[in-house]
Amino acid sequence: MKKFTKILSALSVISMLSAATVHATPSTTYWTPATMDVQPYGVWHITYDSYFTIARNATKRGDFPTDVGLTVGVLPYQKINLEVGFDWLEPSDDPLLLNAKFGTPEGSLFPGSPALNLGIFNVGTDTDKNDGDGRTDQNIVHVMVGKTIPMIGRLHAGYYIGNKKALNEVVDGTLDTDAGENDGFMIGYDRGFFPAKDADGEYNKWVFAADYASGKNALGGGGFGIYHYFTRNIDLLTGPVWFNEKDINGVWKWTLQLDVNF
Repeated sequence: MKKFTKILSALSVISMLSAATVHATPSTTYWTPATMDVQPYGVWHITYDSYFTIARNATKRGDFPTDVGLTVGVLPYQKINLEVGFDWLEPSDDPLLLNAKFGTPEGSLFPGSPALNLGIFNVGTDTDKNDGDGRTDQNIVHVMVGKTIPMIGRLHAGYYIGNKKALNEVVDGTLDTDAGENDGFMIGYDRGFFPAKDADGEYNKWVFAADYASGKNALGGGGFGIYHYFTRNIDLLTGPVWFNEKDINGVWKWTLQLDVNF
């Protein structure tokens, strides 16, 4: 909790100056947080994410732990937003991961300005590299820029850097934690189709999304898939994910992600 308090304090200072091997899930595009989105004030977001292999022997599946996460927007302003959250991964020896993200929406700085985000995710509680079960303090900081282009969709791009010791660790293998990369770029894209209406206005029933993170580490990789919105606040995402470093994440996997806003 002390580490979490320090993270929030740092992001608060940034906001004053400006006046989800495991993966936590702040607001994301698909596999990475390469998105301009930040949870609005008072809106809670529950996610249930699974990543599993297909047609693999049971002893070699390499499925990721199931991730149940909760994120909420905590700033009551239109031009600046801050979300904080946690993820709980099971089965896992150290299941708790923390995340936070500060951002300004499109057009908030000047007419036509892009969205800007600064965040941190995969803040793990296990910092001991000698305990035998794999440290979880990846502590990945990222900066993102996003822009909506009419008739094309939303584009997102940015840079990330994390803890090399945790991003490149292989518990049961021999990968050198000092040899891999602990930073890189992230890109994302999404576009909605088939608009629908409810009492709050128009939204898209289907959204295509894709993203990618460079770097030979636990984050490196990407995927593409389809969101289906059952309502404005309930959606299901599905599609494949592949990885830059198979020694860490194994072979490609399929993901199912259920998201609920309330």
